[in-house]
Amino acid sequence: MAEHVLVFGVGYDIPQRMRATGAAGDVVTSVMCWPEHLEKLDDSEEHARVIVLPPDAPDSEWLALARAVHAMHPVTRVGSFYDDCRPQAALVAKELGLETHSPEVVELIRNKHAMRRRLAETGVEATASAVVDSVEALKEFAAEHGCPCVVKPVDGAASKGVSVLRAPEEAESAFLRARGSGAGSEVTVEEFLAGDQYSVEAFSEKGEHVVLAITRKYSDPVSLVELGHVLPAALEPARRVAIENHVIGTLNALEVEFGPTHTEIILTPAGPRVIETHLRTGGDEIWNMVTDATGVDMIECQLRQVLGETVLPGVHAALADRERPTRCEAIWFAGAPSSGTLVEVTGADADLPAGVTLTVLGKPGTQLSGLQNSFSRLARARAHADTAQKAVELARQAIAGLDFIARHPADQAEVL
Repeated sequence: MAEHVLVFGVGYDIPQRMRATGAAGDVVTSVMCWPEHLEKLDDSEEHARVIVLPPDAPDSEWLALARAVHAMHPVTRVGSFYDDCRPQAALVAKELGLETHSPEVVELIRNKHAMRRRLAETGVEATASAVVDSVEALKEFAAEHGCPCVVKPVDGAASKGVSVLRAPEEAESAFLRARGSGAGSEVTVEEFLAGDQYSVEAFSEKGEHVVLAITRKYSDPVSLVELGHVLPAALEPARRVAIENHVIGTLNALEVEFGPTHTEIILTPAGPRVIETHLRTGGDEIWNMVTDATGVDMIECQLRQVLGETVLPGVHAALADRERPTRCEAIWFAGAPSSGTLVEVTGADADLPAGVTLTVLGKPGTQLSGLQNSFSRLARARAHADTAQKAVELARQAIAGLDFIARHPADQAEVL
């Protein structure tokens, strides 16, 4: 029987890879998405249908259209591969009696305050957090728990709207930054967690969680936008075990049953503490870095699991392969000047050492306003080496060789 997969939101190349898993016609895909996703559908003509709804469409409309698709062409699987449209995917799957993450699990992970509440209730960790509806409420939290504290949208992503509140007089700008990241965004504030940053890339099946890699993260101290990653992180065995156990406890508490997860943590003096977790692979090329470092293709595992295959035995086998050479992967990003219009990026054509690739992200004409979120970074460099330190050094050196020329209102060019 042919599979009909209803994909929600951005699928990138996953639908193509699904359709290529068997003979022609064995896997058919349809898409329900937002208008902004259309430009990322390179294979739009290969889908059975593409249904586009506005971001503010009510759940009832998503359900009605999904039922209509199912009536014409029975849906056998639901695929949701990124944060966008995941709540709608969960509702539709529940309505059609198909397997994906439940609406309850999706909400726990989407809502950062709800996640913190669940982790506290289950004894995993207790990090002070609150949803605030005014600048005064934000100041009250800061007065009770102290500065610095972190202010962010309740359901944000890509570091949009995130800031560190270091003094009460910054409360208004921090609140407005978080509130302005999206229409009607709720604002949450959390105690500041001090320590080195890591992310944990894991894969789950039937409630079993396997940690694939721990990634060391480097972020801008002001905006908290990520500037670099390296994996596997150089960690003492005891710290590695503590991080792995804490993340597994977190996934159990949040009742994650399957699929990839990307969990961001801080290793504080009191032990690991969660920043947030996601029901997807990590961004910033981390999924590709995991494949190159471990031999486990998280995307391939995810799409095959969606199609009903059992994948953890293969994951265990890849991780146990002692003949695979040690390889560390790193990526580093260039920030952005605080103002002006990007005119040119120079230095990108320089010769690079073996194992290093450089990609310019900023296009001429881009309006610059500093490092606001992950999408405001202007270049990235990837490198691999036999040690984490060497991989990071190579990536940073490639970025350091770039110059960004920006034009300011007075028509004066500035090299930064």
